Amino acid sequence: MSWILLRGLARESRHWGAFTERFAWQCGDEEVAALDLPGNGAFYPQTSPAQVRDLMEFLRLQLRVKALPPPYNLLAMSLGGMVAVDWAQRYPNEVTRLVLVNTSMRPFSSAPQRLRPASWLQLALLAARWGDADYTERVIHELTCNDIAARDGDLAVWLQIRKSAPVGAANAARQLLAAARFSCAPTAPACGVLVLSSSADHLVDPLCSAQLAAAWQVAHHQHSWAGHDLPHDDAAWVCQKVADWQAESTKSVQA
Repeated sequence: MSWILLRGLARESRHWGAFTERFAWQCGDEEVAALDLPGNGAFYPQTSPAQVRDLMEFLRLQLRVKALPPPYNLLAMSLGGMVAVDWAQRYPNEVTRLVLVNTSMRPFSSAPQRLRPASWLQLALLAARWGDADYTERVIHELTCNDIAARDGDLAVWLQIRKSAPVGAANAARQLLAAARFSCAPTAPACGVLVLSSSADHLVDPLCSAQLAAAWQVAHHQHSWAGHDLPHDDAAWVCQKVADWQAESTKSVQA
């Protein structure tokens, strides 16, 4: 069974950084595939849909092209988490496990929770200066990463990614619109669900994850210091929580 990794708004598969390799090592024989949304990464020239369902259907098509059949395990963060939830709810036979990292969605969270007011000015300036690569990537790092030890190295890599596959301002706006519009079904997906969040997320209120997990009565673990990009800040913690959850799920089934 394959693990599918999904990133968030205006980010692509290369933004997982070292996490992908670490997670693949942990998964052993299971295949790990990091996919790009239309408008991002390998598909940056394409127009990004402004509906989560269309983003999801694009990913399903990618996997058919790659000859990776369902069912899948999905690990997704932020906007990717919304896409993953829509996938699991619309196609329950295609998703076995769902790991959601710092995501948010209606009907469980309000607009100020889904995008913290303290970040609104920075985001407005970001949109206004989207063409300034150095400024944009530095602000994104500030908003999403609390581990700044490797910031200069991160920014060098991110700037190279942006140079090779620039996400247009219009596509970023469409993805933001898709996230704002999205409302999932209130009932939990049929698959196993694990929710991971960061208590020091500057972008999304961690209450979004807590409220989602409580409504669906699923496992939830909160990191004490990481930012919105939890896999960047503490890849080992994320991998360990997923491994523990899988092991516990296996024990429950065997019992």
